[in-house]
Amino acid sequence: MNKVKSIIAAIALMTVAMPIAAQHTASGYFTDGYLYRHEMNPAIANEQSYVAMPGISNLNVAMRSNIGVKDVLFNRNGKTTTFLNPNVSASEFLSSINDNNKVNADIKVTLLGAGFKGFNGYNHISINARANVGVNIPGSLLRLAKEGVENKTYDISDFRAHADAYTEIALGHSHKLNDQWSVGATLKVLLGGANVDAEFNKAELSLEDNAWNAITNGEIQASVKGLTYKQETKMRGADENHPHTYVNDVDVKNTGLNGFGLGLDLGAVFTLNEYWKFSAALLDLGFISWNNNMVASTNGDRTFTTDTYLFNVDKDANNKFSREMDNLKEGVSALYELQDMGDKGSRSTGLASTLNIGAEFTLPAYDKLTFGLLNTTRMNSKYSWTDFRLSANWRTSKIFSMGTNFAVGTYGASFGWILNLHPNGFNCFLAMDHTLGKLAKQGVPLSGNAHVNFGMNFPF
Repeated sequence: MNKVKSIIAAIALMTVAMPIAAQHTASGYFTDGYLYRHEMNPAIANEQSYVAMPGISNLNVAMRSNIGVKDVLFNRNGKTTTFLNPNVSASEFLSSINDNNKVNADIKVTLLGAGFKGFNGYNHISINARANVGVNIPGSLLRLAKEGVENKTYDISDFRAHADAYTEIALGHSHKLNDQWSVGATLKVLLGGANVDAEFNKAELSLEDNAWNAITNGEIQASVKGLTYKQETKMRGADENHPHTYVNDVDVKNTGLNGFGLGLDLGAVFTLNEYWKFSAALLDLGFISWNNNMVASTNGDRTFTTDTYLFNVDKDANNKFSREMDNLKEGVSALYELQDMGDKGSRSTGLASTLNIGAEFTLPAYDKLTFGLLNTTRMNSKYSWTDFRLSANWRTSKIFSMGTNFAVGTYGASFGWILNLHPNGFNCFLAMDHTLGKLAKQGVPLSGNAHVNFGMNFPF
């Protein structure tokens, strides 16, 4: 197995196994007593004021992906192995692989927060730690990893990853214009921490029985205070008599604030009559301007030739299957030898905006029961996704409400629910947008999707 396969296997395994947190719980959008509906639509006002419990007022732990652990790990002879094992057939592995294999996450932890009535409406303030993560692995890359030299050429593009982290200071207001219309807005001041964009746009591979040729084009832009690239010089491949200096690691010292930006949420709610209510919101309109941009690049198209890619079935060989992970770093260097291009100065990136559109129907014969349809769309051309969720929501009493829902979208189908206890002076909720299914031994969902949301707050 060649070193490219090591890269792909490691990325696939790390991607589907990483625990991440989600920004909002869609299961609570139509649920009475759920205090964080204003984060999904700033026009929605709570009935009570509240103070958030720092750190656990709205805690989410989730995975969202269209490729799961079960798609890359297999059981053979009672042992867990990766899809690269020769005992896993290509047809078995490739049957569950998509043209684009995606993982997206939106991380949000409320450090401080409160909501209160005033200024002829409802207001909320919060300080949040946020991060956005996106990974896209083209299916052609995974097909190459499994098929090897069975096909002579591969044209791989659109292999990318994105991550940023920042602090958000938010101030929102919901205002009732009349009996039918409510509008709201949230202004956000953003303090940038770090941003990384990796774009591997081209990999044209021509494979032969004993060698392969590659034309690659890739670039990493990293806006992280105190980051520098480490470099290494080696003789390699067809140019073994000529040294290549390339990035092989990073060093980060004295990291801290590294950018500034602004964001805006807008929302509206329209009540048609006592039975029908419609709503829409556009979240995270804005940007962050980063102070520095450390670039590592192939500096245009790079051509590379090697004959050291073959996997050896001999268990004593240096390139045996069990040593693939040990060769990961070397394999990355061989495929993409990125040059340190230095600090290119400041740059601006847009926020990943989200559109929520909802419709709610109250049962005429029993007004404690409502039905809702919510469409959530992440509007990011590189890491976009959408979700349609149909829910039934029941307010059983003044102190307890609940809801169940079914969703279909980019990441498949899911069943969700929420339980919300809200007596005077205390609010506690537990929800899942994607109910946990069967877990691997390590506790990771085999499907690659999960969402658990818990929170405690103090209404007054």
